[in-house]
Amino acid sequence: MRKVTNLIFEKSVIGRKGYQLPELDTPALSANTIFPAKLLREQAAELPEVSEVDAVRHFTELSKRNYGVDQGFYPLGSCTMKYNPKIDEDLARLKGFADSHPYQPEELSQGSLELMYRLDSILAEITGMARMSLVPAAGAHGELAGVMAIKAYHRSRGDHKRRKFIVPDSAHGTNPATAAAAGYETVEVKSDERGGVDVAELKQLMGDDIAGLMLTNPNTLGLFELNIVDIAAMVHDCGGLLYYDGANANAILGITRPGDMGFDVVHLNLHKTFATPHGGGGPGAGPIGVKERLVPFLPCPTVEFDGEKYFLDYARPQSIGRIKNFYGHFAALIRAYAYILSMGAAGLRHVSDTAVLNANYMLHHLKTRYDLPYDRICMHEFVLSGTKQKQQGASTLDIAKRLLDYGFHPPTVYFPLTVKEAIMIEPVESEPKETLDSFIDAMLKIADEVESNPALVRSAPQTTVVGRLDEVKAVRQPVLRHVFK
Repeated sequence: MRKVTNLIFEKSVIGRKGYQLPELDTPALSANTIFPAKLLREQAAELPEVSEVDAVRHFTELSKRNYGVDQGFYPLGSCTMKYNPKIDEDLARLKGFADSHPYQPEELSQGSLELMYRLDSILAEITGMARMSLVPAAGAHGELAGVMAIKAYHRSRGDHKRRKFIVPDSAHGTNPATAAAAGYETVEVKSDERGGVDVAELKQLMGDDIAGLMLTNPNTLGLFELNIVDIAAMVHDCGGLLYYDGANANAILGITRPGDMGFDVVHLNLHKTFATPHGGGGPGAGPIGVKERLVPFLPCPTVEFDGEKYFLDYARPQSIGRIKNFYGHFAALIRAYAYILSMGAAGLRHVSDTAVLNANYMLHHLKTRYDLPYDRICMHEFVLSGTKQKQQGASTLDIAKRLLDYGFHPPTVYFPLTVKEAIMIEPVESEPKETLDSFIDAMLKIADEVESNPALVRSAPQTTVVGRLDEVKAVRQPVLRHVFK
């Protein structure tokens, strides 16, 4: 393990400062005049003493060590880390939008309300739903709102016996967590030999206690659910509803719609599929869409238009209620609206066509050296297995660390859990062929290294600022900032 020296935080020099305050032009006040004595320090705080140039260089250096999609390839499977057009950022910062306030009277917010009303309609058309709610803050929040709407629908019909939600074994981790948070018992359905839902097992799980099935299509293996129409019919026949996890919607834009597959509720991750910056903890946006019979249960308020003005409608007696202050993350909605308008219908179709093509191109070249658990044409992402390399002395984690030495952010590893030593790669549509080829070459070279010198791969990364960390200690005892005394 390599020790890092010359820590960037240790820049303080006694007596050095980076500010110059003007002389007081009012009588000076003592600290005792402003603060109660019990709140005053007896000794001055040991704060860093640095010049302005030291402070500027410190934060500039830190920014260089951060990694984002503007710097390089970011192939995180199931996360859709694609390039975000800067025009969408500019439009989100237009003064009329950026200076608006949620407490403004509706008559002063007509432009913002119109944008949301139009985005509602566009997203409903894209997904095959009747209406959308733009309120949810991100994907998991949208999931919760959608499952709550399903629960409210069942209860409105006096159907209180439905206590179970079915979730595939390859599902995103938020799916069972969401069902449990909504008060349901989670029931797992296994995958079949082709990576889809085991229809025979699903049939055995059907009953009058099933509230619904949560599913993403394509699934987390990057495989399209070929039996989706039969699955939807099976769920509906038992009185349940079908929920679409929209995390993988980048694969189907303009090609097919969840509503046409038989889904009753869908959430979209605007911060993944529709160009809002993804990463850094937010802000996200996870609108939900529903079929006509579920519209009354959408979160309130909804944005409506009476022919003359746009307004927020709170008079929704069957609504699941408020799930967030105000009306969603508005700046994220602006970016998504701008992205959709700039792409158009043909452009959105091209997004998915290219994302699927790129994924299959990479899969074709990498499956010769890495195990492929399901040898099928994939959609926008695919999952390899590092089982062969693990037997040769280097794990999937080691491969991910070694990719750092080649200048690439690693893909998602060890997910989905149904694949041992999983390597989940999503190239997205915004990467050129040259980048894909460079990543393929790096993965093939690492496969060679595992065969010839596995110790080299196990000790990676070699070229980064920080070497291999003790991950258990990093989680339990993280050092995130300078500690001031």
